[in-house]
Amino acid sequence: MTPNSKLLVVVLSKNDMHGEFPLYEALVRRMMQLDVSGATVTVGEMGFGSHHKVHHKRLFGVSDDNPVTISVVDSEEKLRAVAPEVRKMLRDGLIFMSDVEVL
Repeated sequence: MTPNSKLLVVVLSKNDMHGEFPLYEALVRRMMQLDVSGATVTVGEMGFGSHHKVHHKRLFGVSDDNPVTISVVDSEEKLRAVAPEVRKMLRDGLIFMSDVEVL
């Protein structure tokens, strides 16, 4: 991995599905097939998106469609090749890329 890598971030809902699998799992598995260097899935405690609906844990810890973030660091070339695959699988969510410095 080069010091001038990119960070690809995908934000979606925990309850989003892709066939019989959670979408976040399907996306990570697809990224593995596309040979990205690694991906991390993080479940958020609370958040809201463009629809301005707040997602958070409710009474007794029951999830209300918590936000999920997938973070991937790799070369810009690799991530630009992966982005169209992610877009095809993601119905509602956010994808963004930014510069990172790998130390």
